[in-house]
Amino acid sequence: MRLSEQPGLRLIGTAADKTAVLSFVLDYAHPHDIGTILDGEGVAVRTGHHCAQPVMDRFDIAATVRASIGAYTTREDIDQLVAGLGKVREMFG
Repeated sequence: MRLSEQPGLRLIGTAADKTAVLSFVLDYAHPHDIGTILDGEGVAVRTGHHCAQPVMDRFDIAATVRASIGAYTTREDIDQLVAGLGKVREMFG
């Protein structure tokens, strides 16, 4: 998967029966900054603790970026997300 190949990216939640929601962090940028940059690139994601603050506190995760993948998601959508993360890396990495 191209997303997991991004430098400094760590997927949060990798269960075998995971649904099509990808939560991740980048080791060089805050999730809110990532979300702002992706928004400017036309990529819609959510950032924050996603109503899971107790478990995120337990694992010392302040916030994540969450991308939802569905039947409507195209390869071009994923490419746009990856390109947006490249822009984040240019600015913060």
